[in-house]
Amino acid sequence: MSGDSDCTRTSPSAGSPSAGSPSDNEFLPDRPKYVCSLSPDLITKAREELQEKPEWRLRDVQALRDMVCKDYPSLGTCLDDAFLLRFLRARKFDYDRALQLLVNYHTCRRSWPEVFNNLKPSAVKPVLESGFVTVLPRRDPEGRHIVCIRPDRWTPSNYPITENIRAIYLTLEKLIQSEETQVNGIVILADYKGVSLSKASHFGPFVAKKVIGILQDGFPIRIKAVNIINEPRIFKGIFAIIKPFLKEKIANRFFLHGCDLNSLHQNIPPVILPEEYGGTAGKLDISAWNELLLASEEDFLHDFSQLVLPCDSSPHDMLVSGDVDEKQCDDSLRGMKPQLYYCY
Repeated sequence: MSGDSDCTRTSPSAGSPSAGSPSDNEFLPDRPKYVCSLSPDLITKAREELQEKPEWRLRDVQALRDMVCKDYPSLGTCLDDAFLLRFLRARKFDYDRALQLLVNYHTCRRSWPEVFNNLKPSAVKPVLESGFVTVLPRRDPEGRHIVCIRPDRWTPSNYPITENIRAIYLTLEKLIQSEETQVNGIVILADYKGVSLSKASHFGPFVAKKVIGILQDGFPIRIKAVNIINEPRIFKGIFAIIKPFLKEKIANRFFLHGCDLNSLHQNIPPVILPEEYGGTAGKLDISAWNELLLASEEDFLHDFSQLVLPCDSSPHDMLVSGDVDEKQCDDSLRGMKPQLYYCY
């Protein structure tokens, strides 16, 4: 992500004499020119699944850019072609839905400072080193990265749950830089082995609502499947907290495998899985992904520096519809606790 967020550059009159003298604009840098990196097969896939037409691609980007400048001139967003394309692809080139996703993206970032302040790979290094979240080296047959999450690697006394969320968010930000991932989406593999009641209690309705709001409505990524393995009885209580916030399409993409590796292998082939999950890809190695993410520190600092909350704007101006306040979620959590104990 790079570029200028100044909407005055993108208006139809910006290049005309009436837009100002040459001295007004001569120091504005040119936006990076978009160069498509998709293979012919992925171009075809994007056309069939995402309604993306290469011959109209830049016209569609400009249409979204114009909508941002007209409806949200103080959004403070990057307006580069490549950045806006992420949102168009995530919403199948529906301009209105892509615009709402972009607004939600910024709203989520500005309304949860515990997660998004000082967000950079080095700040979550302890989470990465714990192995809480990583990305498997090989993609699946559909070209999708596998994001592996292991809650048992987290020790709550070491740092709050929000640090785990920060690490997951940075992982998704890194993945979505790839156009291949924008088209193919990702698959999540969550291993709940050893998750206790005490850990589950940290993931209450307030946190669940926030996280799911980001993944469903506030981030330009296509989650194609969520595979849960080794889930204990307590997971029934966790899922009871999560499910009310899930859209039906996403809920139908959850697959609970228990300890049945054969069931998991029907969704993710063993050839790309580590030995820990009955695969043939060797031991699970988190070092390669950690090194890649930590090496991207300067890129993240540059990119995120452009997403600044304007001084005349409030995060509450652009709240995601159906947001739930913290008090209501805390009340819901108290109601859920007996169910958690029952499942445990």
